[in-house]
Amino acid sequence: MSTSPPYPPYPHHPAPPPPRPRWWRRPVVRYTALITLLAVSGVVILALVREQTGTRGLLVGLGLAIFPVPLLLTAFRWLDRSDPAPWRNMLFAFAWGACAATLIAIVANTFTTQWIANTTADPDGADTLGATLIAPIVEESAKAAAVLLVFLFRRRQFTGLVDGVVIAGTTAAGFAFTENILYLGSAYGDDQLSGDGGIASVTAATFFVRVIMSPFAHPLFTVFTGIAFGLAARTPDRKRARRVLLPLGGLLLAMGMHSLWNGSGHFGPLGFFVVYGVFMVPVFGLLIWLVVWTRQRELRQLREELPAYVAAGWLSPYEPFALSSMRARRIARDYAVHYLGKPAAKTLAEYESTATALAQLRRQGRLGNVPADFVTREQHLLTTLWTHRATTRPALDHGARATTPPAPAPYTWHPPFPPAYAYPPYGGYRA
Repeated sequence: MSTSPPYPPYPHHPAPPPPRPRWWRRPVVRYTALITLLAVSGVVILALVREQTGTRGLLVGLGLAIFPVPLLLTAFRWLDRSDPAPWRNMLFAFAWGACAATLIAIVANTFTTQWIANTTADPDGADTLGATLIAPIVEESAKAAAVLLVFLFRRRQFTGLVDGVVIAGTTAAGFAFTENILYLGSAYGDDQLSGDGGIASVTAATFFVRVIMSPFAHPLFTVFTGIAFGLAARTPDRKRARRVLLPLGGLLLAMGMHSLWNGSGHFGPLGFFVVYGVFMVPVFGLLIWLVVWTRQRELRQLREELPAYVAAGWLSPYEPFALSSMRARRIARDYAVHYLGKPAAKTLAEYESTATALAQLRRQGRLGNVPADFVTREQHLLTTLWTHRATTRPALDHGARATTPPAPAPYTWHPPFPPAYAYPPYGGYRA
C-alpha cells in the first residue's frame, strides 16, 4: 500500500485545538430550534394567507405561484455548478424566505402601515409610504438574515461571490413564492366577486406581471446583499471594518433597488415599464455577466493553484486541467456513470467540490488571508482527495483526454525531388 505524499509546507500556521462547544451550539439543538421556527412560521403564514384569500384562493395562488420556482432554483444551481453548495443550505435559504422572512414582513409591514395611517389620518399616503419605504427596509432585512446565518454558521461553505448570490437568490425565490400566493389568491378572490374569469381578469394580469415579466425581481434585489457578503468572505480577517461595512452597503443597495421598483407605479402611467426596461433588465443582465465571469475566474484558480499539489505528488498532472474545465467535468461524470456506476459519479462530484475548496484555500493563503486552521483544513481536503483518487482518476483522465486538443504531429521535411536527382554543377551547361 502506497503512502501519501508529504504536505506542501506553504503556508505554515498551526491550528489551535478546537474548544468544546456549549450546549446551545450543539448541532442537534440548533437544527431542532431552526426546524421548529421554520415550521411554526410556515403554519402561521398559511393561516394568514388563507384568512385573506380563502381556501380556494389559497389553492389557486399556490398552483400558480409554483411555476417560476423550478426555473429560479435551476438557474441558481447552474451558476453554482463549479462548486455546488450543499442542498441543505439551499433548502434552508428557500424555507427561510418562504416562511420566516415572509412572516416578519407581513407582520411588520401591516403594523407599520396601520400606525402611519392612524397617525397621519391619510390611508393613501400611508400605503404609498409603506410600499416605497417601509416594505423595502423590512423585507430586505428579513431576507438578509438568511444570508447572514449561512455566512456565520456555514463559513467554510461560504467562500465567495457566487455562494452569496446563490444563497441570497434562493432566499428571495422563497420569499417571492409566498408573496405570489398571497397576491394571486387575492386577485382570484376579486375576480370571484366581480364575476370576471376571462383572460383579462385580475388574476391573469397579476400572473403576467409577477410570474412572466418579473420572476427575478426579488432575487435581483437580494442578490446585492449576497454579493456584498461574498466580497466580505474574501476580505482578510484583520480588515474587520470592511467585513462589516460591505454587507451593510449591499443591504442598503438592495433596499434602494426594491424601493425604486415598488415606487415605479407612482411615476406615471408608464413608470413601471420605464423602470423595468431602462433600469431593471440592464442591471439583471449585468449581474448575470458578473456571476458568470466570477465562476470562470474560480475555474482559473483551479488551474493556477493546484499545480503545487501536483508537484508534491497529491494530484496527477492532468487533474488541474480536467477540474478547471466544465466540459471536461461533464465528460468525466458521464464516463463515471456509464462505466463506474452512479456511486462513482457521486464520489467524483465530491472530489471536484473538494478540489475547488482546496484551490480557494490555497489562494487565500497566497494572498495573505491565512485562516487560523489553514493546516488542518488543507490536510483534511488533501486526505479526502487521496482517499477517492482510485475511483475518480480514470474518469478525470478520460475527461482531460477528450477535451485536450491533440498535439500537432512533428513536421518532417521532404525534399521536392528524389534524392537521386542532382543539379548539374555550375558551368556545366553549354549552349
